[in-house]
Amino acid sequence: MEELRRSYSRLCKESGAEPQEAVLQQLHQLPRGRLDLATQSLTVDTCRALGKLLHDEKLLKELVLSDCMLSEEGSTLLFQGLCANTTVQHLDLKGNNLRATGAEALGKLLRQSKSIQSLTLEWNNVGMWEDAFASFCGGLAANSTLRQLDLRNNQISHKGAEELALALKGNTTLQHLDLRWNNIGLLGGRALVNCLPSNRTLQRLDLAGNNIPGDILRAVEQAMDHNQDRLTAFRENQARTNILSKEVHHLQEEKSKQFLDLMETIDKQREEMARNGRASAARVGQLQEALNERQSIINALKAKLQMTEAALALSEQKAQDLGELLTTAEQERQSLSQRQEKERKLEQQEAADRESKLLRDLSASNEKNLLLRSQVEELERKVKSQQEQLFLTRQELTNTSAELKIRAIQAEERLDVEKRRAKQNMEDLEKLHSKEVDHMTRHLEESERAMQERVQRLEALRLSLEEELGRVKAALHSERGQAEEELIKARNQARLEEQHRLAHLEEKIRLLAQARDEAQGTCLQQKQVVAESQARASQLNLQIEGQQRRLEELQQELSNKDQEKVAEVTRVRVELQEQMGRMQADLVAQELLREKVAALERQLKVIGSEHREALLDRESENASLREKLRLKEAEISRIRDEEAQRASFLQNAVLAYVQGSPLRALSPPK
Repeated sequence: MEELRRSYSRLCKESGAEPQEAVLQQLHQLPRGRLDLATQSLTVDTCRALGKLLHDEKLLKELVLSDCMLSEEGSTLLFQGLCANTTVQHLDLKGNNLRATGAEALGKLLRQSKSIQSLTLEWNNVGMWEDAFASFCGGLAANSTLRQLDLRNNQISHKGAEELALALKGNTTLQHLDLRWNNIGLLGGRALVNCLPSNRTLQRLDLAGNNIPGDILRAVEQAMDHNQDRLTAFRENQARTNILSKEVHHLQEEKSKQFLDLMETIDKQREEMARNGRASAARVGQLQEALNERQSIINALKAKLQMTEAALALSEQKAQDLGELLTTAEQERQSLSQRQEKERKLEQQEAADRESKLLRDLSASNEKNLLLRSQVEELERKVKSQQEQLFLTRQELTNTSAELKIRAIQAEERLDVEKRRAKQNMEDLEKLHSKEVDHMTRHLEESERAMQERVQRLEALRLSLEEELGRVKAALHSERGQAEEELIKARNQARLEEQHRLAHLEEKIRLLAQARDEAQGTCLQQKQVVAESQARASQLNLQIEGQQRRLEELQQELSNKDQEKVAEVTRVRVELQEQMGRMQADLVAQELLREKVAALERQLKVIGSEHREALLDRESENASLREKLRLKEAEISRIRDEEAQRASFLQNAVLAYVQGSPLRALSPPK
């Protein structure tokens, strides 16, 4: 009960309302599954919480809500919770002034409820609204559990009575209906009387205080008495039928039990004989199966030995194949390393050839430069403006040397980057490239120093030429034009040759860089190939070791199997000898059993003749019992015919009485 109180308090708090103390007190007591909230004013929140509580409640059987002044919303919430309840059997809603909404909710409750047996609606107004009361009556017609319905003082009119009549035609469980103190009148009473022949379960119908004539009330009482008599006769017939069926069933059980006992005795004797025969046959079969099992074990051991030998040969073949693969891989690795060594030597030779070629080109360019310088010196001695041309030439030479220095620095930086990148993997190539770079830088520095020395010499010559220039100025004035033309041609030619030489040098440097990159790539590929070959060789070594260990294990297992096979063969021989001895003893025992079986068959024939005589006696007894049973069934059918004849007589008497009564004169023509 405390759990109900906690659930009610929790539901009230969830809806934001305070629980009512009176409800809490009643939930705490709750005697014998009865919740009595009579004369308590229940709010909408309380009704909502009670509806949710009743939705899953399994202990409550009776709910009293009389004089609670339920609102339409509160009653609807309560009835929604009761729709899913399966334990409440008695519901009291007396004096709650239920109206249209409440009547519709009650109709829905009656349609869905599977447990309510008694419903009290005294002092309500469910009959004032015809549509709502029609919905209520529809729920009553669909209900299959309600036994008692109290509708006193509900202002039910003759139309409401007609709806109730339609509901009573469809209802098959209602036994007591109280309609006192309503406004049913003559028309409603006729409608109720007309529906009563279609309803065979209603035993009590109270219609006092409805302005209904006495003849209609008497007709209703007669119909109720007729239903009660019909119910009493039905119950008596059902009781008699049950008693007779029990007696017949008891007799049948006794006869079947006796017959089954006799057949069971015969079956036991037959089973005992069959069991003895099966036991001897099973013993022989077991011995034969044991021999077959031993033979199959020997065959299995032979097959396993052959499989082991085949596996051993296969493993030896695999080991041999792996050895051949290993030697092949080793030969491939050696040939690959030799080929890589040859390629590296060829690359070194090509690099040396390229270096010598570059040196030759550089010496040729130096010779051409010397020739140009000599031509410039000759022209300066001849031309007056040789000083300016010499200055321009020196400026060009400085620019050229600066460009060469910049390119040399760039080449050094690139070479340094390449050296750092391939330092760990390419130590030999790094040394070679560093030597090449050092040689190139030394060569460039020597050429730069030679150019500086020549510039200094040219400067000294310029000073001497300036002294001589004054002396030869007049002589050279006439040759000025010709010398200027030759100087322009020589300058253009020198510029073109210098540009060609620089382009050639840049091309050589680019080729060297490409050769170096290719050499690095090939070296990396060779190292990867070598690493892969080493990994493959290590894997092959591991596989060979595993195969060798497996071979040793197989050899050990084979030796163990040989020993086990020898021991098993000796043990099987001993067991076969023992089994042969036991089989001979069993054969002697079988001879004795055959003699016993023959004796038992003779006894069985004697017993069978005795049993046949007993069966004939039992069959005669069964025939007499069947005759008695047939007589009993004829008597039962005669009693049923008498009861049906009596019921038809009663029905004819009632109809004759109804036709001869004043009610027939007052009923409207059809």
